[in-house]
Amino acid sequence: MSRSNPQQESFTTFLKTASQKILMTTFFIETNGDSNTLSNSEQMAGLLQQAKFTSAETLEESDIVILNNASLPGPKESSFFARLEQVKQDNPYKIIIIAGCIPLTEQEKLKPYSIIGTMSIHRIVEVVEEALHNNVIKILESSEKPPLDTPKIRRNPIVEIIPISRGSLNTCKCCKTRASDGNLESYPIDEIVKVAKRAVNQGVKEILLTSEDAFCYGFDMATSLPELLVELIKIPGEFKLRIGRGSPAPLQKIKEKLFPLLQDEKMFQFLHIPALSGSNRVLSHMQRGNTKEEFLAMVKELRALVPHITLLTDIMVGYPLEKEDDYWETLNLARAAMPDIMNISRFWPKVKTPAAKLKPVPEEEVQRRLAVVKDIMQNMSKMQNERWLDWEGNILIHEKGTEGQQWIGRNQSYKPIIVEGQYKIGDALLVKIEKAEIILLRGKVLPAAVR
Repeated sequence: MSRSNPQQESFTTFLKTASQKILMTTFFIETNGDSNTLSNSEQMAGLLQQAKFTSAETLEESDIVILNNASLPGPKESSFFARLEQVKQDNPYKIIIIAGCIPLTEQEKLKPYSIIGTMSIHRIVEVVEEALHNNVIKILESSEKPPLDTPKIRRNPIVEIIPISRGSLNTCKCCKTRASDGNLESYPIDEIVKVAKRAVNQGVKEILLTSEDAFCYGFDMATSLPELLVELIKIPGEFKLRIGRGSPAPLQKIKEKLFPLLQDEKMFQFLHIPALSGSNRVLSHMQRGNTKEEFLAMVKELRALVPHITLLTDIMVGYPLEKEDDYWETLNLARAAMPDIMNISRFWPKVKTPAAKLKPVPEEEVQRRLAVVKDIMQNMSKMQNERWLDWEGNILIHEKGTEGQQWIGRNQSYKPIIVEGQYKIGDALLVKIEKAEIILLRGKVLPAAVR
């Protein structure tokens, strides 16, 4: 008859208790930012789940709260700290961890919290485990960029977000990118293709290639975005590729090879090219690296090759050196480019950027300029959407709408199209556009269209 070993039993009990504690420990990641920030959240969630932590549906149900934020300007940065204080007051016993760009530029304000930077997200499990032991840990840098082939929990089950590079070549005086993410480091093509293949095999229908500046991809390793796309297009399966935001200056270097690829059936005919300003004087001071003439020439060339391209651009109003003439040049650029969508923002000084030291444009003048640009944007967007009236074609249901049986699908040009009925994410439908609005289109599903 064997005798029990009290020490062994005690150790076994300890292991079981520790394992159960981890399994019962829940986390919630609150994300505010662009597709890069969302991708980081998905990867952190996947790593935590792999480590046997449980993802909570709501912040209230979680033990650990991770606030993941992109670099935020002016009032949005203040609202982040207000949100942090609210979460702390409403949940005094929860562990709060700060992730993203903000920890890299606001370390003094975050001394009581564990923090993790954008280049260290692959170490999130370490941060969480230390926080569970009441240790404040700060991991802001890493000797290597986060591995690309990591587990993840996708926010949208049919969308795979792949960060094709980390950091940036950006020298813009308005931006914190270099300060927060460092220099450009691209992932090898074979690693990106491997992740994309796995996603397609798992049923993904859209692959979003994201980066601080997608058009810079490969400049640090003797390759380019078009070369990457050629390899991704070869992957068998029914899916489409979408390119994330990129600046005009690097686009100028790759447009001859990139634009023709947008005609491929596996490419969404969609590009996000921030213009920011139509004044060469302002663009030069921002150090954007391009002129308004170059921007407009690229748009003209793009539309000649891809007539149904959806063009998204960003316009900034109230840059400190922006005079009335500069502002009017921006309005003229918008009218000439006729983008489908304009993200309009006012200039807000970001801490530790050169532009933050400049004398601001008077507030009442900024508000006047914003109002005019917004009116122009609405008219342009409505006119561009009206070109799609009576169009018939295929869409893929991308997400649930806000009302009843509403669903939002996307066509080849990535236009958001609302339909009604009993569908699900991933359904392919044949539709006819019946109504054009400022932001979206409304379609009718044609008979026997679900595939």
